[in-house]
Amino acid sequence: MTSTDVRTEAEDSGPSGYAAARLRLLQEEARSGPPRRAALAELTDDWLSGLFDAGAEGLRGVSLVAVGGYGRGELSPRSDLDLLLLHDGSDQDAVAALADRIWYPVWDLGLALDHSVRTPAEARKTAGEDLKVQLGLLDARHVAGDLGLTAGLRTAVLADWRNQAPKRLPELQELCAERAERQGELQYLLEPDLKEARGGLRDATALRAVAASWLADAPREGLAEARRRLLDVRDALHLTTGRATDRLALQEQDQVAAELGLLDADTLLRQVYEAARVISYASDVTWREVGRVLRSRAVRPRLRAMLGGGKPTAERSPLAEGVVEQDGEVVLARAARPERDPVLPLRAAAAAAQAGLPLSLHAVRRMAAATRPLPTPWPAEAREQLVTLLGSGRPTVDVWEALEAEGLITQLLPDWERVRCRPQRNAVHLWTVDRHLIETAVRASEFTRRVHRPDLLLVAALLHDIGKGWPGDHSVAGEIIAKDVAARIGFDRDDVAVLATLVRHHLLLVETATRRDLEDPATVRSVAEAVGSQGTLELLHALTEADALATGPAAWSSWRASLVADLVKRVAAVLSGDAPDEFEADAEAPTAEQERLAIEAFRTGSPVLALRAQTEPPGENEEKSSGEPEPLGVELLIAVPDRPGLLPAVAGVLAVHRLSVRTAELRALELPDAVEGSVLLLNWRVAAEYGSLPQAARLRADLVRALDGSLDIASRLAERDAAYPRRRGVVAPPPRVTVAPAASRHATVIEVRAQDAPGLLFRIGRALEDAEVRVRSAHVSTLGANAVDAFYVTGAKGAPLPGEEAATVARSLEEALRG
Repeated sequence: MTSTDVRTEAEDSGPSGYAAARLRLLQEEARSGPPRRAALAELTDDWLSGLFDAGAEGLRGVSLVAVGGYGRGELSPRSDLDLLLLHDGSDQDAVAALADRIWYPVWDLGLALDHSVRTPAEARKTAGEDLKVQLGLLDARHVAGDLGLTAGLRTAVLADWRNQAPKRLPELQELCAERAERQGELQYLLEPDLKEARGGLRDATALRAVAASWLADAPREGLAEARRRLLDVRDALHLTTGRATDRLALQEQDQVAAELGLLDADTLLRQVYEAARVISYASDVTWREVGRVLRSRAVRPRLRAMLGGGKPTAERSPLAEGVVEQDGEVVLARAARPERDPVLPLRAAAAAAQAGLPLSLHAVRRMAAATRPLPTPWPAEAREQLVTLLGSGRPTVDVWEALEAEGLITQLLPDWERVRCRPQRNAVHLWTVDRHLIETAVRASEFTRRVHRPDLLLVAALLHDIGKGWPGDHSVAGEIIAKDVAARIGFDRDDVAVLATLVRHHLLLVETATRRDLEDPATVRSVAEAVGSQGTLELLHALTEADALATGPAAWSSWRASLVADLVKRVAAVLSGDAPDEFEADAEAPTAEQERLAIEAFRTGSPVLALRAQTEPPGENEEKSSGEPEPLGVELLIAVPDRPGLLPAVAGVLAVHRLSVRTAELRALELPDAVEGSVLLLNWRVAAEYGSLPQAARLRADLVRALDGSLDIASRLAERDAAYPRRRGVVAPPPRVTVAPAASRHATVIEVRAQDAPGLLFRIGRALEDAEVRVRSAHVSTLGANAVDAFYVTGAKGAPLPGEEAATVARSLEEALRG
């Protein structure tokens, strides 16, 4: 039977004919999705038009209007009918009688009805008082009667909406936020509400309303398809349950999947999550644009008056090479060339997360379209920027989602595609697999002060469940994937092995602690054998807690934490006998160049500098496509006669010149037998935050001034920070300063773990000088955004510090870094 036949049957047979035609339409297997919804709306229009015409004979100035979902033609099998009987107020008794002639047949069929009877003036007044009414009227569609009356209302309502947008849009945004707080996020829920949850059909409707305001518009790519997919799922849900429900309950998901011709309930949920993710991201971008436009409108009149009518230029603050902040977003610098800079997406993402700012939609799309794939293995900078992004805390989530929305994550990490939007049918889990991995990295960022290798902790957090996209034990599959990914992003063989162990055994500690007898030495020995080293145990302990906290509140408790801590303590005792002394290492003999610089520094009594490009050979697993060594930055060698204040002076000069310190070594170099005296040798790897490197002569001149006191480094840094305050997305974990027990026989080892920042090493050096200790040697490294430093210090007489004095120095240094 054709659509025309169905409509004819409905018109000829009255309400019972409509019911039969409606049922037949819903049972047609060949028709579903948008065609069926459109046919159902058309069939309903014809029936209601018949009811209207029969009751409105001789009545003028009246029309029947579909609003809301019915107005959009989005009728699901059990949808409400949203109707407005619009009249000019000339014959209210006749209009009331007409309303009864329409409403009662609808009720007699058991259809849900949301109805109102109003004049255009009443409709506009009610819309002005009730935002939900106004949203419904934005989709008003003529069904029967006076077309001019309906058209006049539509025109007036749209004009009202556009005129009132600066006031109404913030109300709409607040309404969406409140609904999201109550209903949760559709893209993560096991039993989601397709309409009310964040990323659902109501949010899609809100985006249409924003577009109708002409104030801002949503990203359109994929949005219509996402809306269609959610409507299709709701149709199938109504047909399988026979109820007007929007909640996709667990017990109905297999039937709904079958109705849609999908493989299983997991496939269904994954499609729902993908659609919700598109709508959620579009909502984030749109509301951000609304806020920007409204702020601009509020500020512009004042600026125009101040500037004599000229158009103000948007301020652009540099964040990283090729990346700037503008209007509260992270955008690409004018000189940025994504097609020539494959690290740019990670650099921009890391800068955005560190600053707690969103990535501009235009910037992400430009990078997605133009950026070439990274070489294998990745350059060192790309690896460091990934670690920085993962260690940025809560802002990492939004930035990661922005990259994922345009396909950049799967371009960087192809294995991500298998876990993207993958549901977890476990009541303990709050998130999909991919979001759980990011949440684990967020949690792990809080523990970076507990471990010596925060970069390995953060990458392990990202990869620990990557095997859930494959059949079998996800830990076993994940170990294989982690090895491949870690080698591809440039970790060396030893680090690859550690990451593979962490992924393979990420459940080992909690399962052993809660299911095995810890008094049994065999239990503890088996864990020690699996873990292998103290460093890996330290990482696994932090990963275990981060994983559990990211799973959900039921996965971690003080009881579980105490059991795991007890197990870790026992395993550490087993491993301690074979643990290498990581602090006590024989110093390498100086190179000929280092010895030459030292002698010249001693002879002249002033600093001597040497700058040269530093490279590393291709990785063991992959050769570089060009066959050339990988540039790591610039190596800066400085030799200076030993004197107080040297470390803060050098570190301060580098900070003034906006040089980031990636690694640093400081040691006293004994001169040849023929020369009496000692020179400090500092070996740095530095990179410009943005722009080009300064000349060595300028660095040397400023270092001489810093050492003789004519350059006030503290004031220079304070002035720069005041002019260009460094933004942080969240408060980083507080710095942690400890004394490493029995780490060296010749010095006291002070360990510092802190958030990397310009001037950090200068502040550390100055605090150690204030404590009147001598830095015998130092080992500084920056892993992503985390500084992990060790300082070998002695007292004035060259001996290690007594225990209490060492603890006091550590406390004062930690207080200085917190201040």
